[in-house]
Amino acid sequence: MLAIEMITDAVPPVHTSDSIRRVIERMIEFRIRHLPIVNEEQFLGLIAESDLVGESDFQTPIGTLALSLVNPYVLEDQHIYDVIRLFNDLQLTVVPVLDAKKNYLGLISINAITKYFASLASVEQPGGIIVLEINDKNNSLAHMSQIVESDNAQILSSYVRTFPDSTRMEVTLKVNKQDISAILATFLRYEYNIKATFNHTGENDNSRERYDSLMNYLNL
Repeated sequence: MLAIEMITDAVPPVHTSDSIRRVIERMIEFRIRHLPIVNEEQFLGLIAESDLVGESDFQTPIGTLALSLVNPYVLEDQHIYDVIRLFNDLQLTVVPVLDAKKNYLGLISINAITKYFASLASVEQPGGIIVLEINDKNNSLAHMSQIVESDNAQILSSYVRTFPDSTRMEVTLKVNKQDISAILATFLRYEYNIKATFNHTGENDNSRERYDSLMNYLNL
């Protein structure tokens, strides 16, 4: 997904002639701490709530204030990951989006990013969640998919968590079944370490016990 696809028109920009009071009121209205300053189509910068601290005259035009942020923005054809990185690095609540000529097109709000992640993680769809702990050399999503699909299920979403100075990884899978007992048993059979499960309908998940019993039976 590109930045241009996530622009919202709900939050209008402010102008250099707008007063501090107007900016504060707009920040309160939209529950944000940053607003883009625009002169017609030209993006001038991003004013932060902290830029207004200490100002006593609320009628002062914001064009007279010094901005603490150095024009943070993304271009319309940048990937959404670049937007997320900017949100994280600068702790922003909005990110302006510009065209190739640096004209202001709109902004992406932190709420839009939250909704994007909710969609990406399929949080609204029912299903079970499996957290696997693996070695980075064994990170084969294709093999994990085969295990899930062997029980006529599908992976709705997945993500990986890595750890500094370690080959250990966590892989979280959201599948479209809540009864994941058979899937868990297969992961155990292939010696995956199941760290946690969520939204599992089984009251007592005894996949490990059933797997051990089967192995004992086969070894007789």
